[in-house]
Amino acid sequence: MSAQAKTILEDILKSLGFNATVETQDIDGGVYLNVNTTEDTGRLIGRQGQTLADLQYLVNRVLFNKDQNAPKISVDVGGYRSQARDALVKKAHEAAEKVRRFGDIVELEPMGSSDRWIVHNALKDDPDIQTLSVEVEGTSKKAILLKPKSNA
Repeated sequence: MSAQAKTILEDILKSLGFNATVETQDIDGGVYLNVNTTEDTGRLIGRQGQTLADLQYLVNRVLFNKDQNAPKISVDVGGYRSQARDALVKKAHEAAEKVRRFGDIVELEPMGSSDRWIVHNALKDDPDIQTLSVEVEGTSKKAILLKPKSNA
């Protein structure tokens, strides 16, 4: 299935005019496709990774239409997602440290569900911090509140 996913992504990229190679890696529960290109990585990533998310969606839809049991495909460009994930985990730990130090609630900016999952997962084993997703008025995104765990 990873070869088929690679071919689909390469065809999409070629149709869009990108000269790129795609590396595949089987990961837990799916396939990781990393696009390597020296030209216009910013255009492939898009603002806040939106183009990258769209590419991933397209590859998954095409595969799902061919086989409803297809594994989930994760698409990355030059390690962008892993760098963004590391930065988000760092931000979560820094916010948790503020909660510990000052005892106040800290609100992180609105983010999509996958980013919220990263934050919740990064702090799930922290004995002092509780994370909550809350609706943000006027947007489809939610923010995360970090607050001290109550001992009661």
